[in-house]
Amino acid sequence: MRILIIEDEGKAAAFLRKGLTESGFVADVVESGADGLHRALSVDYDLLILDAMLPERDGWSVLAELRARGKALPVLFLTARSAVPDRVRGLELGADDYLVKPYAFTELLARVRALLRRRGERQPEVIQVADLRIDLLGHKAQRGATRIELAPKEFALLSLLARRQGEVLPRAVIAEQVWDMHFEGDSNVVDVAVRRLRRKMDDPFTVKLIHTVRGMGYVLEAR
Repeated sequence: MRILIIEDEGKAAAFLRKGLTESGFVADVVESGADGLHRALSVDYDLLILDAMLPERDGWSVLAELRARGKALPVLFLTARSAVPDRVRGLELGADDYLVKPYAFTELLARVRALLRRRGERQPEVIQVADLRIDLLGHKAQRGATRIELAPKEFALLSLLARRQGEVLPRAVIAEQVWDMHFEGDSNVVDVAVRRLRRKMDDPFTVKLIHTVRGMGYVLEAR
């Protein structure tokens, strides 16, 4: 699952991104309200974490514009603005939750997972492909009765392939979605990551699920 963080304080944004990444999410950071609004409108995110006080455009107007344009992704306000009128304003503009800084990361993570569960109609909590079962919110994967231990990036890669099962994903798309990086033609980061993932979830089993489409990319499907 992919989360957008709009936060202009560098250390706070880095801490949040690191914690979410280690919890199995793909997290992008944007520092200004204007850039964050553009990113939220142009990329399909599962959740937005939004500060209120931002350069160029404040969080209130970002949220109002998103809702005015029919963007229904869950929004969690994460801000030092603790006054009751500020909380009420955020919720009335369409925020799904409001958390005041300073905060405990464990609480933020619990709120993020709760918001994603509520979005179940758009994002399934469990994906099943043949004997592979992926619990997206619990960050667990298993084939049959065998639990597969995956690093956060490996789980993010597997989740991306599974959410778009049957669709050939180019290396450039995988690199951008999982690593938030521009793919260079001579880079082997995607191929190396896919090889490591295959060793864990394909090699020990008879039925192979991750397939290479030469000259195009990778696809996850039961054949």
